[in-house]
Amino acid sequence: MNNLYRTKLLQKQNRSYITGKLEMVDDLWLFIDDEFDEETDLEFYSGQEVEVNRNGEWHRGILQANGKVFTKYLTLSLEEQESIRIKKNLIFALEMLMDELNDDAFVQFISSLNSIDFSIYDCIFCHNHLSFLENRKIRQGVNFMTFDNGESVCAVQHHFTYYKKQRDRFEFTLSNGKRIMIEKFE
Repeated sequence: MNNLYRTKLLQKQNRSYITGKLEMVDDLWLFIDDEFDEETDLEFYSGQEVEVNRNGEWHRGILQANGKVFTKYLTLSLEEQESIRIKKNLIFALEMLMDELNDDAFVQFISSLNSIDFSIYDCIFCHNHLSFLENRKIRQGVNFMTFDNGESVCAVQHHFTYYKKQRDRFEFTLSNGKRIMIEKFE
């Protein structure tokens, strides 16, 4: 598997974008979040991936500070009341953890999370113990993650042992009491 496959899997995740509308106030672009109706200076998101809705079609590009979006084929000038989606960033510790997982463990983790109606972008907490062990020959321990999809909460424990072979076990516990465990040996 290559990084392109991982990237595509992450792009297909639910709730990976913050959606809202644009307003121009005193020569300043504001982003108004649809979910919380909060205003944010759009310049805060400069340099990030966004999608602009034009004529019912989403155009992906990189937001520039000057109210423009550079897409693959053209440059869009933003318009007032236009709908845009801003790509969420993963929590840094979770992003590092995902990079550490081998391809099979990565796919199994994401697939299991999705099967219980959670997205990787629902993560509200991650303790990545693995990141503290990078110079050790034998790396073992537990990582802790918490996900909130707006309807329920899921706590995940990632038990790992990395030595001559890799062993990953993910234990998912939902707020309704449902539990799932997956294990990968290599």
